[in-house]
Amino acid sequence: MKHVIPSSLLVASLATFLATATAAAPVLARPAFWQPTWISPAQPVWGDGWVVPLGMPTDLRDVTLRQSLRTSLGGERLRLVISNQYGVAPLTIGTLTVRSTTADTSQAVLFHGHDGMVVAPGARVISDPVPLHVHASDRLEVDLHLPEPSTPAGFHWDAQELTAIIQGNARGHHGALALETFTTRAFVSELWVASAHPPLSVVTIGDSITDGNGSSVGRDQRWPDHLSRRLASRGVAVLNAGIAGNRLLRGGWGESALARFEHDALSHPGVRAVIVLLGTNGIGFPGSPFAPSEPPVSLNEITGAFLQLAEQAHVRNVRLVVGTVPPFEHALQGTPFEGHYSPQKDALRQALNDWIRHTRAFDAVVDFDAVLRDPAHPAQLNSALDSGDHLHPGDVGYKRMSEAVDLNALLGEQPAGVGR
Repeated sequence: MKHVIPSSLLVASLATFLATATAAAPVLARPAFWQPTWISPAQPVWGDGWVVPLGMPTDLRDVTLRQSLRTSLGGERLRLVISNQYGVAPLTIGTLTVRSTTADTSQAVLFHGHDGMVVAPGARVISDPVPLHVHASDRLEVDLHLPEPSTPAGFHWDAQELTAIIQGNARGHHGALALETFTTRAFVSELWVASAHPPLSVVTIGDSITDGNGSSVGRDQRWPDHLSRRLASRGVAVLNAGIAGNRLLRGGWGESALARFEHDALSHPGVRAVIVLLGTNGIGFPGSPFAPSEPPVSLNEITGAFLQLAEQAHVRNVRLVVGTVPPFEHALQGTPFEGHYSPQKDALRQALNDWIRHTRAFDAVVDFDAVLRDPAHPAQLNSALDSGDHLHPGDVGYKRMSEAVDLNALLGEQPAGVGR
């Protein structure tokens, strides 16, 4: 005889089962967005023939690299990106540790639940989420142990930070003595933080002025650092893609800005705007020790490159903001690199600045030239804002540069109280 279960009993049993299953099931964390909060763009490693030394050993074996960085925005969890970009051999990561110097708290950084990872030549790897709560402008210390012979990759020359080499695996040894220190970076490429909101970023791309040459080492005094502090309350990260020696059209000290614009500026999640400050080296390098046999660049060549950057940004719905080129009379005078300046080069700089101020190709312009020049002698930096080499601003000059950025124009927002 077939037994029929009453529908009321079936519904009640199903409800009981679902309630029990729900109570027993683990509560999954709400999926987070991953917000880039710091980057270190890579450049190829050069040999002894280049005009400046590499500044880092090329044979790294059973050592820990201890590198510092500053967050732009904070979050409850973080991820690190390790880069073997421009590397020609696999990179073996031993242990990886991140420490908040603000809270004096350390956590191991794992890949697929384990210490270590092998990174293919030219590739990058993303760590597992790390349960370390960081705030905007926190200072972090990353220890990367290299157990096998390694050559620098994911390399960044002008870090304005001290990197320490420590013998062996320094995990847990915060006071370990360094074999040597230098101001270059390697391998540690990006930091992401968990966020409840979709990522929102501004990228600054440029040369050593954007990279912060001339600012106080380890003090976060670059103009993008100051801009980051201004934008943190709006939930906007500032990602510094400056590379010393960068030029719009030509490489030589890393790839040209045109070549790296997609990867280093536009590819990051949530990019709202890019600020470009380039032209100093494109104008200054030809005929100098950096490019002694190179012919001068023309105004049409430079403006054409800027227009291409605008096209590439705008098809991505990214705002492009361009800075005028600061003066550099007497740049590097009395050093082996003298030759950056000439009256003809300054005339080209002024013509470029005039074009930048009046073209309608950009979403906004920041007049860095007007901020930094000496009112009594516009071809040179204001001495109060000069780092001393007549090419790069100092800490005060970099702060003034940040203050010149109109945040509403940068983000495409109306000022408070203005109708839309």
